[in-house]
Parts: sequence; structure tokens; C-alpha cells
Amino acid sequence: MKTAVFSTKPYDRDFLTAANAGAHELHFLEAHLDASTALLAAGFGAVCVFVNDTVDAPVLAQLASGGTRLIALRCAGFNNVDLAAAKRHGLAVVRVASYSPHAVAEHTVGLILALNRHLPRAYNRVREGNFALEGLLGFDLNGRTAGLVGTGKIGAVVAKILRGFDCEVLAVDPFQNPDCLAMGVRYVALHELLARSDLISLHCPLAPENHHIIDTAALARMKDGAMLINTSRGALVDTLAVIEALKSGKLGYLGLDVYEEEGDIFFEDLSNAIIRDDVFTRLLTFPNVLVTGHQAFFTRNALETIAATTVVNITEFETTGRSANQLA
Repeated sequence: MKTAVFSTKPYDRDFLTAANAGAHELHFLEAHLDASTALLAAGFGAVCVFVNDTVDAPVLAQLASGGTRLIALRCAGFNNVDLAAAKRHGLAVVRVASYSPHAVAEHTVGLILALNRHLPRAYNRVREGNFALEGLLGFDLNGRTAGLVGTGKIGAVVAKILRGFDCEVLAVDPFQNPDCLAMGVRYVALHELLARSDLISLHCPLAPENHHIIDTAALARMKDGAMLINTSRGALVDTLAVIEALKSGKLGYLGLDVYEEEGDIFFEDLSNAIIRDDVFTRLLTFPNVLVTGHQAFFTRNALETIAATTVVNITEFETTGRSANQLA
């Protein structure tokens, strides 16, 4: 199937080419998909997109008029796709429902440990010959209370790791995971989780009902000096509210692998450019904030699975008109 692959990086090309093994005609494009680039997909039966591509109603209309029949997401989240518009235009949407929950979970715990033990600051000090320990004081995770918002595959792995540190783990999820219950995770209301947790980690998909689930009110309910981690979707967190909480000292630590306005920043080398997002640059000024550029998924295992599943999704649609991973 002739497929336009948007937002292509060298690693996308390498892993998709290997998984494809000549099965489909893949055309790799560096451009993000949006209203200004949708014309590049004219004549392609499928487009393959990533987390920061725009797949809204106007873009879908352009794709449909150009002959596209399939939107293949090479990610699990689909908040950037207007599914109702896709259905109206007769476009199928498929995704990679699961690739490596361990990749994201392990990165989450890496952020927790790095923030707690001030590893970036310690690394830079030692490089400069400064071996003083002032300002590097951490705390034992053992015996602390961790709150997980979302206990799907990723959240469950995070729970397992934190239970290994002998943390008490609280969780919020409309569906209680039996594996989490078996390891001693206790499901509570969100207000209790916020009030009792020393660290809170977000592992839920982005939907209209949980947009800015961490806002000014939620932050006010949290323990003074608590840690907040987000490796899920940026818009779960109200960034301006978090900045105010950091300034006041209410929030003690912040670890982000996602950011609600990351589309023009993440996955790009901006080291020789001026970052024009004042909110994001303000975040970077805090010594108790650690930001990584949406890399939690970025392991060889995950990329192999993403590529393989994407190719299977396209093949299934081409041969049967439907995929097991179809959303619409």
C-alpha cells in the first residue's frame, strides 16, 4: 500500500524499513502533517502519523479528497485525531495499542530517582570538580506513598516497580486492574490520592474529561513539597498552574516527558535557535524541574514493536479492509 510517513526521523526510517521488508511502498516525509502539508499525501492510500501531527477535521477532509483511506498512528494515543470526522469521510484509523509499557514505566521511575537524588546537578558539579553535597539531599522512597493516575499497562508496571521500593501505592482509575490489586495497590478517590501522596505520576490517556486534571485546585490539595511526574500527555497538566505552585514552593519536584505545547519543540534540535515559548522556557529555570523531550517510549524494543505493528495494521487493512487495532 502506498503510504506517506509524516514526521519522519532517521530512526523511524530505519525501523519501519526493516519491519516493512518491501511489503508496502513507504514514502518518508520529515514534515509534520497539518493543513499546510496534507497535500503532500495526495495519491497515497495511507498516511502514517505520530503524536504531534495534526489530524483534525480540515486535514482529514483534505486527505480524503486526495484518495487516502487509512490513517495509521505509530503510537497508542489518538487525542490528535478527530475520530468523528474520520468516520464521516470514510477514513479508517488504526493505532499501536501497546508497544512497551516497560519503556515508559522505567523512564518514569528514572525521572523520580533523578529528581529525588538531584542527579543532573550532581553530574554537572562533579564535571566541574565540585564534590560538595550541599543541595543534593534526597529522601528514601522506601515507605513513601505514591499515587498513580491510571493503571493500564504502563501504570501497572510503574506500580510493580514502586512496590519493589516498598512504597505504598494508591491509584485512581475507573477500571481497577486485578494485577494491581494483587500487588497491594489501593484504589481511592482522586482527592484522597492528591492529599496523601508524596509523589504522583500520570498514566492515563488524554480525553476532554481529564484535560488539565492537574490544575490549581488539584495542586492545592497536594502535600506541600510533593513530586509530580507526567510521562503520558502534556495537556493533563495546566502548565501555568504548575509554575505558580513551583514558585510558591507548594510543588517540590516536577518531572515531565511531555508538554502541552510540545508540537513545535520536541523531536527537533533547537540548540542554535531561540525557543519562543515563554512558558516552557520559564519551566527550565527551576532547579527542581527535570524535562525530557518525549523520550520515555524511546527504546529499541519499543521502536521494533511500533514498526512491526504499524506494518501489520497497514497490511491487514489492505487485505481485509479492517485491522484488529482499528479505532474508526
